[in-house]
Amino acid sequence: MNSQPESSPLEPNLTTGSQSPEEPIDYLKRQAEDLRQEIVQLQLTKAKLQQEQTALTQSMGNLVSEALSQLEARRQTLQVEVEKLERRRERIEQEMRTTFAGVSQDLAIRVQGFKDYLVGSLQDLAATAEQLELIPEEPIAPPAANSTPRSQSVESVAETQPNTQFTKSAFAEQTQQIRQIIDQYRSNPDYYGPPWQLRRTFEPIHAKQVSNWFFNQGGRGALRTMGSRLQNILVASATVSILRSLYDRRLGTLVLANSPERLGEWRRGLQDCLGIDRRDFGPERGLGLFEDPELLAQKADRLVNDGRLPFIIIDDTEEKISLSLLQFPLWLAFAPDPQAAAQSTLDRF
Repeated sequence: MNSQPESSPLEPNLTTGSQSPEEPIDYLKRQAEDLRQEIVQLQLTKAKLQQEQTALTQSMGNLVSEALSQLEARRQTLQVEVEKLERRRERIEQEMRTTFAGVSQDLAIRVQGFKDYLVGSLQDLAATAEQLELIPEEPIAPPAANSTPRSQSVESVAETQPNTQFTKSAFAEQTQQIRQIIDQYRSNPDYYGPPWQLRRTFEPIHAKQVSNWFFNQGGRGALRTMGSRLQNILVASATVSILRSLYDRRLGTLVLANSPERLGEWRRGLQDCLGIDRRDFGPERGLGLFEDPELLAQKADRLVNDGRLPFIIIDDTEEKISLSLLQFPLWLAFAPDPQAAAQSTLDRF
């Protein structure tokens, strides 16, 4: 028996008449075309995925950058807040260190001022008590109407009284002397000079105030406050020193302030500027301190009756000047700053 060879399934059947030799080629072509289309599709998908990846990467980069910017801004804000808190802590610590010390110092100043005022008042009271006549003297018969010695004694008392009628030109005779003293205080201060001579630095602004009071206001008028009581005391001390050089012990200086603390400041300031001590304070001495304008006016009247010349100094805290003080020829008032007074009024409201 002759057996026929079996045909391979992969090889095209050439013996059958239903298939042509071109069919395997067309099949391969179709497969190749499908592969090409699949490759193109894969390339498009790859490109799309790459674009999406690029967009995602860019979005992530923007998000990270924005987040970093926000974190940096927040860090800077927190840093500023921390610095503010640190400065506030330092300020509070500084205030805690200084406030208690400042309150203690202010309290000590007030207590010392009140103590000085009480000590001075007790000394004044003791000096006044020593001068009281506890045993009445025998009455002296009044002289006759035509008695010559009586008229002579009145004339002698009148001659010893200083001229108390000052005008703007009242210091014309002493102009050169006053200007020399002011120039000396301004250009050549003597910090160790004798008592009643100014011992502190005297600036041109102070000299201007003193000259204005002497030559423009005639020894009676108000000056704008210098801004602090110490500066006012310096101007007043220079004025007292000049008047003291003109009238010596006949001058009696009377200071008016409305509280013991302020009078204590005036006492210490005058002692410091004029080189005087407690012995120079008292009703019968060179300087007197008063809270009541009526009591000061009574003391000024007694000085005039004793042939002396009262010089009244009024602190800038006195809102009104008593008319009883304006009758005297020499007075110096320190007027408060209008702007400061207006601001104080607004603060009260």
